[in-house]
Amino acid sequence: MDESERRLKGIVRQADGFMAALRAARSLGLDDWCIGAGAVRNLVWDHLHGHVMPSALSDIDLAYFDPEDLSAERDRALQARLCASAPGLPWEVTNQAGVHLWFEAYFGHAVEPLRSLEQAVASWPEFATAVGVYLADDDSLHVIAPHGLGDLFAMRIRRNPTRVSESTYRQRIAQKRYQERWPRVVIE
Repeated sequence: MDESERRLKGIVRQADGFMAALRAARSLGLDDWCIGAGAVRNLVWDHLHGHVMPSALSDIDLAYFDPEDLSAERDRALQARLCASAPGLPWEVTNQAGVHLWFEAYFGHAVEPLRSLEQAVASWPEFATAVGVYLADDDSLHVIAPHGLGDLFAMRIRRNPTRVSESTYRQRIAQKRYQERWPRVVIE
C-alpha cells in the first residue's frame, strides 16, 4: 500500500457518515462493489480544504459488478434497500456490467460491455473521480484506483478520454463548479 492509499483510508475512517454509508452498502451482500466517484472526491477535497461540514452530494454512487443480473429492477431494489437502511442519503445504485445497455440512450454514444468493476471505475469521467472504496467483512478498507490517486490528492481535474467527450467534460466542469466549492482545485 502506498502513502496515498494509506492517506485516503485514514480520511475515510475519520468520516463517520462515509463509514456509515460503506456499512450500509456492505449489508447488501454484493460480491464486487464500491462507493466512488463524487462521494470520494468530495470527502477528500473537503478534508484538504479544512471544511468541517461535508459538501452536499447530489448522489452517493454505489457501483457493483454482476453480469448474471443486468436488470434495472435489481438496481432499483438494491437502492430501495439502501434508502430503507440509510435514509436521507442520496443513493444511486448501478450495476456496471449493464452500463452498455443504457449508455447510448443517455449519453449519445454506444460503449462496449465492461468486464470488471475496476474497468468500470477506470472509465469514470475524470481521473480524480475514478476512485472507489469498499469495506470488507473484516472492516478493512480497500481502494480501487486504476489511474492512481495523484489527481485526487493534487485536486486536479483532467478529462478521462475513455468515455467522456470534450463537450461532456466541459458541461460537467460548468455544472460541478469545482473551484467555487474548492478554490485550490486546478482544472485542465
